[in-house]
Amino acid sequence: MTALNLPKVILGTSCLGNLYVALPYEIKCAIVSAYIKGSNPDEPVFFDTAGKYGAGLALECLGKCLRDLKIESSAVSISNKLGWLRTELTGTEPTFENGVWKELKYDAVQKISYDGILECYEQGNMLLQSYQANSVSVHDPDEYLASDAKGDSQRYQDIMKAYVALKELKAAGKVNSIGVGAKNWQVIARICQDIQPDWIMIANSMTVHSHPKDLLGFIKRMKFQGGHVINSAVFNAGFLIGGSHYNYRYVDQKTPAGKRLHLWRERFFKACASYNLTPAAVCAKFGIAASGISSIALSASSLEHIEQNIGLIHTYIPKSFWHHLYQENLISEEGLNMTFGF
Repeated sequence: MTALNLPKVILGTSCLGNLYVALPYEIKCAIVSAYIKGSNPDEPVFFDTAGKYGAGLALECLGKCLRDLKIESSAVSISNKLGWLRTELTGTEPTFENGVWKELKYDAVQKISYDGILECYEQGNMLLQSYQANSVSVHDPDEYLASDAKGDSQRYQDIMKAYVALKELKAAGKVNSIGVGAKNWQVIARICQDIQPDWIMIANSMTVHSHPKDLLGFIKRMKFQGGHVINSAVFNAGFLIGGSHYNYRYVDQKTPAGKRLHLWRERFFKACASYNLTPAAVCAKFGIAASGISSIALSASSLEHIEQNIGLIHTYIPKSFWHHLYQENLISEEGLNMTFGF
């Protein structure tokens, strides 16, 4: 495995791809600028992006922002999660994650194979233009497997062939690290049995709302093996801080599941308010608490939020607050034990 120097807070770029809202370019550029200015000068300026984000729009926008800000390519590290290729938009909405991405001009299709992953890599660098991804991974292998249960064996081999391509890129010096990112952490664990990624990115999986005991054990094992773990979507795609979508799906309060989620959030907000804490700070601190997590990836849809995000992990949270969450059945015993290291 490659030793990596990752910052504690990585900027997720889904907002540059018009996630939930189509921001003006000026605001997007200001967000990128604020992240760069607020970053620790002793750590790399690290961006997490993907071809799936806005069907390549996030890649395109990130490259343009960096160029307009006159940032040297050597001053930034870019992680591009590969597996989704920009294609022509034939309808009014993209065919992936309907209702989530706004005002897109292109569609994207999943292409996970030896040739497909290389095609995604080349397209990603083309969209970045003056910049290149120096860290790459297979994006959403869990979705790829789930889309055809009958073909699981063949599709898993497609994923393994994609990693052959990634390893070749690394051996050729075109990238310096390879990883895997998925919402289903069990698929990540399965892949890690066959390859040794330099890092993994878990999404929507280890949050203050959901933190399975088995996942916490897996994270510890990854640390023992020398791998880096990046925790992303610690707000469960915005729901835990007031958004309307949980893990990128709209929450209908009229359904039993929607009612449970809204009730949990109401009680969580009340607990945070009683200690004068913001839900965002609590989510971020909890998201980086598990032993083995190196960094958290945070996205922002405003300049104010990006400035707040950079400092979230430094918020002081008393141990009594975590006990309060446990007593209110808002976190599990394992979640409480995680916080002892603060």
